Amino acid sequence: MIKKIYAAPLCALFAASLFSACHSNETPDYAAHDAVYKNLDTTVKPGDDFFMYANGGWIKKNPIPAAYSRWGIGNLVSDELRDRLKKINEDALKENAAKGTNSQKIGDFYYSGMDTVEIEKQGLSPLKPELDKINQVTDLKSLLDEFAHLSVIGVTTPIGAYVAQDAKNSEKMMLQLYQSGIGLPNRDYYFNADEQSVKIRNDYQQTHLPTVLKLSGLDDANVKAGTQKVYALEKFLADSSRKLEDLRDPYHNYNKMPLAGLSKLTPQIDWKDLFAKMAYKNIDTVIVGQPEYYRALSKALTTYSINDWKTYLRKNLVAEFSGQLSKAFRDENFRFYGMVISGKKSQLPRWKQVIDAENNLMGEVLGQLFVKEYFPEKTKERYVKLVDAIRASFKEHIEKLDWMSSETKTKALDKLSKVNPKVGYPDKWKDFSNLEIVKGPYVQNVINANIFWYKREANKIGKPVDRTEWDMTPQTYNAYYNPSNNEIVLPAAQFMIPGAKDDEVDDAVVYGYAAASTIGHEITHGFDDEGRQFDAKGNLKAWWTPQDSAKFTQRAQGIINQFSNYTVYGLHVNGKASQGENIADLGGIVIGIDAFKKTDQYKEGKKINGLTPMQRFFLGYSLGWLGHEREEALKNQIVTDVHAPAFLRVNGPFSDVPEFYEAFGIKKGDKMWIDPDKRVKIW
Repeated sequence: MIKKIYAAPLCALFAASLFSACHSNETPDYAAHDAVYKNLDTTVKPGDDFFMYANGGWIKKNPIPAAYSRWGIGNLVSDELRDRLKKINEDALKENAAKGTNSQKIGDFYYSGMDTVEIEKQGLSPLKPELDKINQVTDLKSLLDEFAHLSVIGVTTPIGAYVAQDAKNSEKMMLQLYQSGIGLPNRDYYFNADEQSVKIRNDYQQTHLPTVLKLSGLDDANVKAGTQKVYALEKFLADSSRKLEDLRDPYHNYNKMPLAGLSKLTPQIDWKDLFAKMAYKNIDTVIVGQPEYYRALSKALTTYSINDWKTYLRKNLVAEFSGQLSKAFRDENFRFYGMVISGKKSQLPRWKQVIDAENNLMGEVLGQLFVKEYFPEKTKERYVKLVDAIRASFKEHIEKLDWMSSETKTKALDKLSKVNPKVGYPDKWKDFSNLEIVKGPYVQNVINANIFWYKREANKIGKPVDRTEWDMTPQTYNAYYNPSNNEIVLPAAQFMIPGAKDDEVDDAVVYGYAAASTIGHEITHGFDDEGRQFDAKGNLKAWWTPQDSAKFTQRAQGIINQFSNYTVYGLHVNGKASQGENIADLGGIVIGIDAFKKTDQYKEGKKINGLTPMQRFFLGYSLGWLGHEREEALKNQIVTDVHAPAFLRVNGPFSDVPEFYEAFGIKKGDKMWIDPDKRVKIW
């Protein structure tokens, strides 16, 4: 992400009568339409497991559907969104729109993905031209040329190149190299000895790789030999890839070097020629995230034969486009990545798969129609005001800090004042006029979209940074903080509560659900272990005094220790890798609390359904994490994700917050109790 997290409500998207109820003059009946009360499980003590107290009632009534590895509020929102997007697609199909229009592209993409009769008839044939290109590789030069070509069409190669702002000069777009090239979700799966990792690793070698290679057209002898070589090659690359927690240090992962330095690091690669063929023009300097990975790649180019590399690329090609090929390819891809890794039991309906692919590849095309129909400008107002309230609260917190010097405070307040909030949807939409979409084959539409995005990003090199650009669509249930732009991006869908109109949700719930868990969380990311190292202009720069930096690190170690002691199915949470998200969760909560204390609802203190305003704040925050996960998905999350499991993102930070103890009468002996002197306090 850059930095992403989940959060809360917006009337326009779920109101049965669309927007009329959002601006009613009638006094809202919060008790009748209570977004949190109905989810309670009062058989659970709040001080033992607040997550289950808040959400257990819903969880008991809502088992995880077979097609999902987790089921919760994000899925409910996504399903509602898919229904909206399906209507947009079906309307576009009926329209018979002129070529090149957004409606034509939407309709034809959907048609190509839904034409399963033709997809089954085609089998592997849509990829035959690409397989022929791989087969024509004869030496190192042609192998590198194929790396370049496959990168452009969206296939994973060992060259993890992308274009982004220079971390130390946020006004400049730079070519950057990152570790890449492996087929398992995380480098640790190649080495960890826990039961889940061993199970996945064995399946990958014994079933998945052989099946994919056979589907790609290899005979049995080449499948067996190819499986061994592909796995060995990936494990070789994984061995020189950094661990999840080691990727969080922005200085350690910033290694700017001229092409001559890169060539010295990787003598087997002619980078000037390679970059030219990858459509990266006039490159004289690059930023290398993990030099040791590229040193290993250079060695791998001669350690493994050309035939080994061709088999590896063949596997990557077929794996990348399995979702757009016939049933046998889709089934194996789902069996391994959906069932074995995530614990899913069945695939999504075909239309949902196509909508998800379309949303991923041309989301702003859909977004323009989505916003026009479902999200008028006036619905922004409540959440723009929430941003202001959270910023003001954070300002007060910084001013009152007893561990930060006045010198650092001045710069921190300056950075906070310059955080740019983007709420709802972009002011300027991306231009998709160069994206060509046809009625088939489906694979070709996906390749066309990949090429469109690749060239669009490559073309940014040497151009001014567009700080108005969004990296998410308005119909995305997510949000992020971008340190290079010092911005928080809050898509419209992120504020949705399924089935609730905006004016049916009281401030207490909204301040927990939206202000704390999303807005406060994202702003706090600008001051977490990574974000704090970027200044107000988005540059990686040491702007803290050394003493203040040491004090912050000491306090952050407290949250690392706290989360490292939590276990899930016998696996310890990676407190170091997840510290940024945990810092942001705790920060969002305490900042959100003080912002909420300024509202009329808090001051009046009236109960709704027997719950005080502060109790409803904590329940509102917990609503943002409503849901449960399969065992396989949770284990995978522990290994691969910088976010702790959802239930710990409630119980963990709440255990550090005094107002939580007061609101629910938490006492020593309750499972969530932490002695006051051991509670983490950063902001």
